[in-house]
Amino acid sequence: MAEEPVLVWDRPDRGARGPAPERSRAQLTRAAIRLADAGGLAAVSVRQVAGELGTGPASLYRYIAGRDDLLDLMTDAVTGEIDLTVAPTGDPVADLVALALRSREVHLRHPWLMEVPPEALRLGPRGLDHLEYALGALAPLQLPGRSKLEAIAALSALVTMLCRAELQSHRSPTARQAAQAAYLSTAARGSEHPLLAQALAGREATPPGDAPAVFERVVHRALTGLLARGPETP
Repeated sequence: MAEEPVLVWDRPDRGARGPAPERSRAQLTRAAIRLADAGGLAAVSVRQVAGELGTGPASLYRYIAGRDDLLDLMTDAVTGEIDLTVAPTGDPVADLVALALRSREVHLRHPWLMEVPPEALRLGPRGLDHLEYALGALAPLQLPGRSKLEAIAALSALVTMLCRAELQSHRSPTARQAAQAAYLSTAARGSEHPLLAQALAGREATPPGDAPAVFERVVHRALTGLLARGPETP
C-alpha cells in the first residue's frame, strides 16, 4: 500500500540523517525563485537549484522530496510579498479590490507564478495568512463560508488571468496572434455579427499606464457580482 504524501509543511526542515546542515529550505527557495525570475518555471528543477547553490542534487533531498516541494515553497514565499498589514475598511468589495491590486504587483514581478500548475489547496503558511485576510475582508457580509471561499477562489483565478493578459499585451504579437486579430476585425466588419461590431467600435489598445485602472475596474465589477446575495446551494 502506497504511503500517503506528506506536504513539505508537515516535515522537518531537513532530514534527520546525514551530515550537519549546510543549507536551509529558505536558501533553496530563494535560489529557485532567482532561477524562475530569470528563466521561467521551466528553469527550475532540483538539479538546477543545486547548481545555483554550488552543490550536488542529492544533498538537496535532505530538505525537500522533489520539485513539487520547490513549487510549494516558491509559491508560498512570493505570496508572502503581498502586503497584509493594510487594515480592512469594512467595505468588502473595496478591500478585496485593493488586495487584488497588491497581488497583481507580485504576479507581474514574478511572472512564473502564473505558470504554477493550479491546485485548489496549494496553501502554505503565508497562503493561509492571505486566505485569512481575505475572509476578514468579507466578514461584514452575511454570506455562507462556502460562498466566501468560492468568491476568493474566483478572484484568485481572475487575477492570474488578467495579469497573464497584461503581460501578453506588452509582447510583440506572434504571426498567429496577428492572424487571429485580422480574422476578428474582418468578422466585425461583416453584417452577421452586428453586436460584435458595436462592441468593438472605437476600441483602442489600452495604454500601458492604464493597465492598473483596467485591472481595478474589471475586478471591481466581478466582485460586485460575486458577492451579491443570491440563491445559495445547501
